[in-house]
Amino acid sequence: MFEKIKVLVVDDSAFMRKMISDMINSQPDMTVIDTAKDGESAILKAQALSPDVITLDIEMPKKNGLEALKIIKEISKSQVVMVSSLTAEGSLITIEALRLGAFDFIQKPSGSISLDIDKVKEDLVEKIRYAKGHLKKIKSSVRNLNENRVFISTLSRNRVINALVLGASTGGPRVLYDVITRLPEKLGIPVFVVQHMPPGFTKAFAERINSSSSLDVVEAKDGDIIRQNCVYIAPGGYHMLIKKDKIKLDTTPPLHGVRPAADKLFISASESYNGNVLGVVLTGMGKDGAAGVKAIKERGGLVIAQDEATSTVYGMPKAAFETGCVDMVLPDYRICDEIVKMVKRT
Repeated sequence: MFEKIKVLVVDDSAFMRKMISDMINSQPDMTVIDTAKDGESAILKAQALSPDVITLDIEMPKKNGLEALKIIKEISKSQVVMVSSLTAEGSLITIEALRLGAFDFIQKPSGSISLDIDKVKEDLVEKIRYAKGHLKKIKSSVRNLNENRVFISTLSRNRVINALVLGASTGGPRVLYDVITRLPEKLGIPVFVVQHMPPGFTKAFAERINSSSSLDVVEAKDGDIIRQNCVYIAPGGYHMLIKKDKIKLDTTPPLHGVRPAADKLFISASESYNGNVLGVVLTGMGKDGAAGVKAIKERGGLVIAQDEATSTVYGMPKAAFETGCVDMVLPDYRICDEIVKMVKRT
């Protein structure tokens, strides 16, 4: 008999607590062990019950989701999936929550009390399963973060790099924040980013990174003229392509179930920059980016993938590595330094 994933559901709405609990309890491999109606109760129950996963509402009385998350991460090993309604304040708090260690988030389809919350059922239960898997990885890990667990193929840093492209999904916001905010002010090339995120959140994501970055970080707009030392974040709901010296956004069908897709960006960048591209595939579920790294290598570009030990979900980096087109596999904390070395050819 397998052990079910234990979930604590936190929301200030009794209706939402019931709906989210019913969605979770309908799954054979998970169960709701309790609910909480505010941040203070969530903290107490997280400590007392040790749930595997907590679904945590953003907007609550007493302590909001962000305040509760900070304390829960200090006192508990539980993984946290934020539940966010799309408001300007809610999206900013969600992005900050991801940076502070939330596993991922789901968006309520139609506001704080969403009668159609069942629309996100598949997304929610999938993320709960991945979150439990990440918890097991943390508990079983005996790695030393100072170890040099690095794969490096035979490569030449003499390759001219004229653009940097990065793709990420689950766990990506924190890694992207750390990498981008450490890049030097005069990097000398444009940077393009696909982070799987729904519409409305990528603007807050770009603003949050921009507030701490030496580079200009913006949510890309259709027709933007590409500038050096600028980071362009693909907006949720749009594929981002590079056409000569401009950004092209389109709403062609999702690829791998996502839009924006890293593959779309990577392939267009490899064509526009004739292979003078450095591609980086970071943590995330799925295989987005694998076709893109092939396109980059076919034109002579370079590719870095995040390692399994530091990936929240080792899906996208694994798929990229299995193409045979990855030059370096690195822990998250070494990726920025290698980017700078490759771009500056040092």
